[in-house]
Amino acid sequence: MDKRKVILLVCALLIAAVTAFMARSMFAGGDAAPKAVAQKPVPTGPKVIVATRSLPVGTILTADAIRYQPWPSELIEAAYFIQKEGEPDATSNLIGTVVRNNITAGQPVTQGSLVSPGDRGFLAAALGPGMRAVSVPVSALTGVAGFVFPGDRVDLVLTQNVNGAGTGQSLKVSETVIRNLRVLATDQRSTPSVDAEGKTKPSKYRLVTLEVTPRLAEKIAVAQTIGTLSLSLRALADNAAELEQALASGEVKVPNGATREEEEKFLTSIEKQPVAGPSTYATGGDVSRFQRRTPPATTPVQIAAEQIKVEKQIEKVRRGSIVRVSRAGSVEEVNVDRR
Repeated sequence: MDKRKVILLVCALLIAAVTAFMARSMFAGGDAAPKAVAQKPVPTGPKVIVATRSLPVGTILTADAIRYQPWPSELIEAAYFIQKEGEPDATSNLIGTVVRNNITAGQPVTQGSLVSPGDRGFLAAALGPGMRAVSVPVSALTGVAGFVFPGDRVDLVLTQNVNGAGTGQSLKVSETVIRNLRVLATDQRSTPSVDAEGKTKPSKYRLVTLEVTPRLAEKIAVAQTIGTLSLSLRALADNAAELEQALASGEVKVPNGATREEEEKFLTSIEKQPVAGPSTYATGGDVSRFQRRTPPATTPVQIAAEQIKVEKQIEKVRRGSIVRVSRAGSVEEVNVDRR
């Protein structure tokens, strides 16, 4: 065989061998990479309290808002709530505190980011942006027998007597003036009372502090001078149901082009807003047929018409039921009741 051909054949074999080796190395490296990525390092440091969801300013912490999570030792800060061996769970001590600074989901909760009940500025931190706190006097009858707790949502019902200028009977009426108000505190307590077993128990209180807008604060101040204010406790599912109805009717519209997070944030803000629009009412006539359904007379003309109406009713009762009987061309009025 020609020597030149032999050299070319050997070179071709060497090139093929090198190419095969490089290809094998590349495929082997590709298989190993995913395995290395799949192995996620597990934190072995101490456990700290972190937020399970985004907690904006003014959020009152609940049991499902925080939890313990392992955290790298080199990233531990003195302001973190660290779980110590032999000590009880500290998350229960944070329930009812208010977020002073925004906390993102998964971020450790720091001691300076929370305000505890009784601390200076607690109520101001609990208020949402642009909101105000207003206290309303209540009793066991008007305060749902003590079953309203901080964090609940209530409606405000105004009961009053509408008097006229005449001597007629006044109109008794109750009206739901404001809906979906958040309870901030009862008396000077911003957390529910608990018994020896840790269960929430109703308690007597004389004042309820509500979160309102500046305009609603003015309305509530006037309402207290008109009549008696009562609280009506709302169900937890009411807000979601009313929001769905508003979306279906087109009363509330989600901004175009909003992301899912922006849409959820928008709907949450709408769901928490108090409402002071047209509402239901009941008069004394809806409860008893012996009460009025319409306001009493207020002007001289109305008073005169009211008196004439009353006199006719009295005369009708005095005369009883009158039946006209025709006999031989003559008409005679017969009082059936008297016979």
